Amino acid sequence: MAKPQTQLIKMVSTADTGYFYVKKKNTRNSTEKFEFKKYDPVARKHVVFKESKMK
Repeated sequence: MAKPQTQLIKMVSTADTGYFYVKKKNTRNSTEKFEFKKYDPVARKHVVFKESKMK
């Protein structure tokens, strides 16, 4: 069987609040790690979210 093209990843807040988003990533097209600026409702401001593995 073929390996699935998309993979679920966890986007963890760099504000150390424990808040995270779950996102799909195409591992064939995007090999680098994601880094987005998104809203953290715990910190109540926009912060950088970095990619980490789902456990």
